[in-house]
Amino acid sequence: MKNENSRNTILFIVCSALILGVYWFAVLRPQAERRAVQQQAQAEQSQTAENAARTALSPQGTTFVTDRRQALSTAARVPIQSGTLKGSLSLQGGRIDDLFLTDYKEVQDKPEPVELFRPQGMQNAYFAQFGWTGPNVAGGVPGPNTVWRLTAGSTLTPTSPITLTWDNGQGLRFTRVVSVDDRYVFSIKDTVQNLGTQAITIAPYGSVQRQGVPPLAGSSHIVHEGAIGAFGKPGEYRTEQKKYKDWLKEPRIENASIGGWLGITDKYWLAALLPQQDEAVETEFRVREVPGGQPQLEANVLGATRTIQPGGTATETQRLFAGVKRAEVLKTYEAQLNLPRFVYAIDWGMFWFLTRPIFWILENVYGLVGSFGVAILALTVIVKLVMFPLANNAYASMSKMRNLQPKMEEIKKKFKDDPQKQQQETMALYQKEKINPVAGCLPLLLQIPVFYALYKVLTVTIEMRHQPFLGFIHDLSARDPSVVWNLFGLIPWDPATLPLLGGLLVGPLGIGLLAVAYGLTMWLQTAMNPPAADPVQRQIFQFMPLVFTFIMAPFAAGLLVYWAWSNILTILQQYVIMHRYKAENPIDDFIARFKKKPA
Repeated sequence: MKNENSRNTILFIVCSALILGVYWFAVLRPQAERRAVQQQAQAEQSQTAENAARTALSPQGTTFVTDRRQALSTAARVPIQSGTLKGSLSLQGGRIDDLFLTDYKEVQDKPEPVELFRPQGMQNAYFAQFGWTGPNVAGGVPGPNTVWRLTAGSTLTPTSPITLTWDNGQGLRFTRVVSVDDRYVFSIKDTVQNLGTQAITIAPYGSVQRQGVPPLAGSSHIVHEGAIGAFGKPGEYRTEQKKYKDWLKEPRIENASIGGWLGITDKYWLAALLPQQDEAVETEFRVREVPGGQPQLEANVLGATRTIQPGGTATETQRLFAGVKRAEVLKTYEAQLNLPRFVYAIDWGMFWFLTRPIFWILENVYGLVGSFGVAILALTVIVKLVMFPLANNAYASMSKMRNLQPKMEEIKKKFKDDPQKQQQETMALYQKEKINPVAGCLPLLLQIPVFYALYKVLTVTIEMRHQPFLGFIHDLSARDPSVVWNLFGLIPWDPATLPLLGGLLVGPLGIGLLAVAYGLTMWLQTAMNPPAADPVQRQIFQFMPLVFTFIMAPFAAGLLVYWAWSNILTILQQYVIMHRYKAENPIDDFIARFKKKPA
């Protein structure tokens, strides 16, 4: 029996360690990193204010404007208006540096759209620019400060491109035609005419630049934010990623590629350069230190060098993806533009072989029912059906073990002074009854990868963002907003307002309705399992539902929906099997109390 207790203890430790490990990496560590990032952001803001105060004394001081209109007024602009985008293009440098995603909101209940690009002059400026390099070209080539002339078009829309021109005064005429589709891809067609008497050598480039790491970016351990791209040659492309913190430590990362793509990604949004897929290009992720300012993060692509003879022309077409990382959108562009591994701009994770199928199921069920909450319930049923044979065997063994408790107690009493004989007799009893004592842990262990994959899907896919369910759940990808301390909203009181303890009541101690449902179903499921032989183990198992209620509370609401519903299905399956084997169970005991007739 001692050996059996040891084995049960080991199984308990393994199962608990796995779940606690998921909790550490998915909740505690991201929260710690997020706090560190917030503290760093506050420190940077303080330093920025200090630098601004010293500007008059130090020419290297850096100041930022907070008024977007002021930043936009420094140069003439061309409006951008499509079904999914709005903003403007600066004629200074021809930069696309003012862009909003009109189909998405920064905050669910507020009208402000998501900001993607931000003009220079503001903190954390973010933009894309294109042009030519030619260090020995007489008269130069258009650069970041070149003022282009608008020669055709007035507003950039999917049906009306614009044309920009610039003459370098030395026989070179540059023409740029910018167009945008009805989603998120800009096309930049640059033409150079050599009207001079000397041949020139130039190369096209594209650049996505972000000045500094924005606050909270990269704070999540489970979501990739930073540099991303796909490089290689046909049939051998690979995806390369560098989180912001790692990118800052490696200021230059170069790759040669045939086509591919590269850019800077946030959790849900992406700005990526899309060169011609049959062209050999040089790419780099670069960090430039700016004296007195924020480091400048760049994703750059350099095309093939070409020589333009007098009277000749050269044309280069580049593309820019500036939009949302929606799976359907990325897959469409991947097919239309022959982009390698573009759908992997979404961080599916190392278990992509689980994450992508789970997302596919959710997406297709959602298409049928119109609710991602219902889709999660359906996914749970599918997982249960897949595991049905294994779970049936496990619950059958557990029911038999529950029926064998009296015999096991007899063995324990009969051989109380001979632990080895206890173990032998117990194993013989298991073999006789065809019981696998470790079968009960297997369904839980197999569900952990599914749990992680679903957590990944809820975290990284834009499709889950701001998706409501059950009325009180406004966002399945966010924490359950209800709190037990005000009876889940029935009492008109915000626990966060409580002095000293308010932060705890809505933070670590903030138990929502879904967490309570999870804890109760876990308790009932635990009660239906065979009791542990060791009294200490038995007490620990009885206490674990309460512990895991607090552990699971901060997770996304969609995860708690999945796990609570999974527990309910498990309880029903286990109850049917226990009934079949006439095993004692708490549900029948509860029902029996109401069936007793008064004496």
